Amino acid sequence: MTELEQLQKMIDESNSIVFFGGAGVSTESGIPDFRSVDGLYHQKYDYPPETILSHTFYRQKTSEFYRFYRDKMLCLSAKPNAAHLKLAELEKAGKLKAIVTQNIDGLHQAAGSKTVYELHGSVLRNYCESCGKFYDAQYILDSEDVPRCECGGFIKPDVVLYEEGLDNTVMTNAIRAIASADMLIIGGTSLVVYPAAGLIDYYKGNKLVVINKAPTSRDSMADLVISGPIGEIFSQITVG
Repeated sequence: MTELEQLQKMIDESNSIVFFGGAGVSTESGIPDFRSVDGLYHQKYDYPPETILSHTFYRQKTSEFYRFYRDKMLCLSAKPNAAHLKLAELEKAGKLKAIVTQNIDGLHQAAGSKTVYELHGSVLRNYCESCGKFYDAQYILDSEDVPRCECGGFIKPDVVLYEEGLDNTVMTNAIRAIASADMLIIGGTSLVVYPAAGLIDYYKGNKLVVINKAPTSRDSMADLVISGPIGEIFSQITVG
């Protein structure tokens, strides 16, 4: 039995699948991966991305933060790829119960997925730090220097920066979903960002699948490991 046939069989036999994904899910939509060879870490900036995308940097060098943020983080023309679409199809069929994502691009929802736990927030949501008024991503993209609210307050993206904690409600829901899953598919993530990566420890089942281009620290624990682009692999899965 091929790896793809094994994956298909596991999905066919499961009714409570949870998908845990990272940047690799969106690279096929043209959104750069932080840690890949051609990702953001190899771009020419005065500071490394991890520094720029930190709470301290945001507070101390807000203009520089937004220069990078507009240039590298707002990929508003990106469209869902085969992985996003197949996951939405699995949810509609009642087999997939939740998506837990480290991505901030909103592409799972754009593909039609309903139950999506965004561990690191979303670039599509931005709020005034003074009055709480909501602004969309296009407003941020079109603004100059540090975006301001009509009340005069600074606008902050609703994304979890380095040094910031994850949302407790999102974490609780993600843990609950993973703990009750009968199959956990990990896709497009190197599993090095914590505390997010630690959530998969809550899975207690015997259908743990890892789909990633490069090896991960959890490959030895997995029941099935497939190396390759996740969109390409998911496009071959049939639902129903």
